Amino acid sequence: MVVAALALCASAVACGAQVVAIPTIVIGFLGGRVHADNDVHLEVRMAQKLQRMHPRDAVVRVFANRHGDEAFNEVMRQVDANHDGRISREERAAARIVIYGHSWGASQTVTLAQQLDREKIPVLLTVQVDSVAKSNEVEGGKIPGNVAQAINFYQTEGMLRGRNAIQAMEPLKTTILGNIRLDYREHKIDCHKFPWFARTFMLPHIEIENDVQVWDRIEAMIEEKIEGKISSGGAVARPHTMP
Repeated sequence: MVVAALALCASAVACGAQVVAIPTIVIGFLGGRVHADNDVHLEVRMAQKLQRMHPRDAVVRVFANRHGDEAFNEVMRQVDANHDGRISREERAAARIVIYGHSWGASQTVTLAQQLDREKIPVLLTVQVDSVAKSNEVEGGKIPGNVAQAINFYQTEGMLRGRNAIQAMEPLKTTILGNIRLDYREHKIDCHKFPWFARTFMLPHIEIENDVQVWDRIEAMIEEKIEGKISSGGAVARPHTMP
């Protein structure tokens, strides 16, 4: 993928064109019926921080999970680097995309990756946090072959539990960095800003969403992609993380 991007730049130089840095496109999806600008949620604040830190090297957007079509259109618009209304082979090869989400948003993460797979557009990384299937979901646990790396964080307590495993549809093309279980029975997470209903009936599901160390790890992985490094994944180093 990096070679393809360099080839694209070399081609532009050969033609006398101005070489423009290719930004990494980062798309986040929120769970439930949460609005994309609700910065009570760590995934929103992480996106805001990444955009501040990388104003030129990244395009970071957050969407409600029900706005998957808007997210897809935004990705296609960003991949179309010369804005001519079509995606060329060179633009496909140069695309640098990361997708992440929590709950229904994690499910939508895979749906977007599948949409991009049909368009033959590569994805660097997908991150799912306590992924919950949506009613129209078909294969939310199967990562398509256009995704280079994927990782899944989940917990198994409470009424609402995340998917405990994801699998590569094409193992030679996709590396599953881990299915990482988190346990909050003895290590509680502060969720006081969330509605009482969520705290009462789905506490572990929102504890993982409020787990700073989980999102710090995800942020580091996305940073690696923005900076062009290869991620080795790895579990969150903490007592309540289980292999």
